Amino acid sequence: MTELLNIEGLQVEYRGRGGATPAVRGVSLEIRRGETLALVGESGSGKSTLAHAVIGLLHGGVITGGAITFDGERIDRASPRALQRIRGARIGLVPQDPGTSLNPVLRIGRQVGEVLRVHGRADRRTADLAAIEILDQAGLDRPALRARQYPQDLSGGQRQRVLIGIALACGPELVIADEPTSALDVTVQRRILDLLAARTTESGTAVLLITHDLAVAAERADRIAVMRDGLIVETGTAAEVLGNPRHEYTRRLIAAVPSLGADQPARPVREHGTPLLAATGLHKSFRVTRDFTVDAVNDVSLEVHRGETLAVVGESGSGKSTTARIIARLTPPDAGAVTFDGQDVTALRGSDLRALRRRVQVVYQNPYVSLNPKLTVGRIVAEPLQAFGIGDRRGRRAAVAELLDQVALPAAFLDRRPAELSGGQRQRVAIARALAPRPELVVLDEPVSALDVSVQAQILDLLERLQTELDLAYLFISHDLAVVRRLADRVAVMRQGGVVEIGATAEVFDRPRHAYTRELLAAVPRAATPDHPLPLERTA
Repeated sequence: MTELLNIEGLQVEYRGRGGATPAVRGVSLEIRRGETLALVGESGSGKSTLAHAVIGLLHGGVITGGAITFDGERIDRASPRALQRIRGARIGLVPQDPGTSLNPVLRIGRQVGEVLRVHGRADRRTADLAAIEILDQAGLDRPALRARQYPQDLSGGQRQRVLIGIALACGPELVIADEPTSALDVTVQRRILDLLAARTTESGTAVLLITHDLAVAAERADRIAVMRDGLIVETGTAAEVLGNPRHEYTRRLIAAVPSLGADQPARPVREHGTPLLAATGLHKSFRVTRDFTVDAVNDVSLEVHRGETLAVVGESGSGKSTTARIIARLTPPDAGAVTFDGQDVTALRGSDLRALRRRVQVVYQNPYVSLNPKLTVGRIVAEPLQAFGIGDRRGRRAAVAELLDQVALPAAFLDRRPAELSGGQRQRVAIARALAPRPELVVLDEPVSALDVSVQAQILDLLERLQTELDLAYLFISHDLAVVRRLADRVAVMRQGGVVEIGATAEVFDRPRHAYTRELLAAVPRAATPDHPLPLERTA
């Protein structure tokens, strides 16, 4: 394979009122045609900054040293017009955050077709037809319908698939995939990664895969580079880096990966009395067009007891998040009832609903959208304390600092704003805010999907400790089955708006009764050896 991208001694820093902050410190990498290179490391290690430097989209960052060469041409010094010709056509980007990367006022088909029109690959009519085909290839159901919808009509995973389709639309030579499957369930993750692998094989497309999922990196990458604090600390083949890691940091990352296997200790099944939360016969439909309605939730009944974690798993669009929003009283059901602590709360209003809000808190799937960009981290986490009149000003600031420490953020972050944080750091702020008023039930909608494995392990440890100390109940929405196996007492499997299987976690994972549950489990990247937590051979 010949070299396609060469990065030599790259240095990038961000400049603000507090001075310059180095983000990439002398990184050298190369990617060959047809190769998949996985870049792994903690949130804030510089992975995304490195990727954005390649395509000239640093947004406040400045390249202060080194060189970037693409197909023999220096592009770190290229003009904006020259970079525009490369971006989308020769280098495709799958951004990390689908919630902020699509225009909310344009239909999906229009946005997919735009990249074809900009680069002269189609006119308006043919672009519309091509967009439907691209959406189909990206794994969206009913692509013609999706093309007529707006981003807010799709789930997070569906929006991510749209972005993947846009990145691949022009058949680029290099695809930079920045956490391309972090919002996807395992079955769609496999389909998308199979698509990327097929494109690599058929057309010689190279892939720079930025991910915190070491199992995905192990299964899909030819080589892996491990990044920490703006530096590459280890590179090699997937088998070398993950099978025989040389650097202590790499060893720590591998040790933090949760296991899906039966070696996970089974959580004891406890006897329960009256449930803290009971949802009965929930229905919710959404009108997509004048003539088409989607049943997002169809006759769903769930119970969550004090001190228990009930996980809800299933594909993107299966109704998991809509069910969670109904339970948290953020979306009204069309039918059914929600009971909390013995009280029917389905129709609460005014002060009664406000009192419920303190007892039921939510950690949203997308921390960038759920955090006010104008507020500092300190004010964001203090908001629920102030809203519910908890503590005085000094006490609230001390409580906020303690909460940040609990979610592995230093007190120095108190005065930062969301835009100054990585995706994983923003998610930790969102978790701290939800825990601030000491709720009885926390609805966790993909709470660790944006986190690298080491911080993910810290957050899961935190959630487990707080649950034990405070007798918290969790409704845990997730597509990461290994995380579910570790955290959940019971698991409910959803598909097409309904619950197809529910039971103790060990029972569902080890002896699944429904064919769809078996399909989900079969799609998870697996260990290649019984004594190693990660797969060391490519299977795609």
